Amino acid sequence: MIWRVEHFMEIDSTNTWLVKKANEGADEGLAAYADFQSNGRGRLDRRWESPTGTALLCSVLLRPAIDADQLQLVVAAVALAVRAALVRLCGVRPGLKWPNDLMVENRKLAGLLAEIVTTGDEWGVVVGFGVNLTSSPDPSTSTNVLEASGVRVTPRALLDIVLEELEVRRDSLDSEVGRSALRDEYERALLTLGQVVRVETLNEVFVGEACRVDTHGRLVVDTEDGEMKFFVGDVVHLRAQDGAS
Repeated sequence: MIWRVEHFMEIDSTNTWLVKKANEGADEGLAAYADFQSNGRGRLDRRWESPTGTALLCSVLLRPAIDADQLQLVVAAVALAVRAALVRLCGVRPGLKWPNDLMVENRKLAGLLAEIVTTGDEWGVVVGFGVNLTSSPDPSTSTNVLEASGVRVTPRALLDIVLEELEVRRDSLDSEVGRSALRDEYERALLTLGQVVRVETLNEVFVGEACRVDTHGRLVVDTEDGEMKFFVGDVVHLRAQDGAS
């Protein structure tokens, strides 16, 4: 894959810009990153704010040959690429918190936001990710690469390695065998599995043990009413089950 990277000193949101380009028919492999976002967004339209130059703020456009209901596997591929890049650059190995956070010692290091785009009969996914490099929005709940590793990483240096790692995983999205391997890697990296969790959807709240991820990337939770599968939702880790890592 040939990545085409656009850099902005300031932009409202890299996701907003890339969604627009995708809707206009942009090919897979377009990426955008910014030194500062004036209207950065997380899940549920939460704001993502960071001082200029202190985070990698990026979005990538992918058009894998999968069904739209397998969106979480695309998010997983990007999250795993970010995780692998951090290991390579500075030795930090975050755990993943379903559905879209990278965590170090129970504090958030990075977050992701995915949006589906359609162009005629074709569809794609814009995945945005923000990685705290030298500043933490809330030190009580978040951390950054410098704090976690003692290594100062520039946004572009991290982005280059993320794109290398994403390219390694990209082809896996196009085949059943590849998606199975990707899901296995995702499960190994997930902190959420084995935890008693509270899953908050738009209208309901469920509590149970997170036991696995299904073939669509949905979180499977064993509740009092039996197993339930979640495609979206906010997850709170309540405690680990006895014997869980």
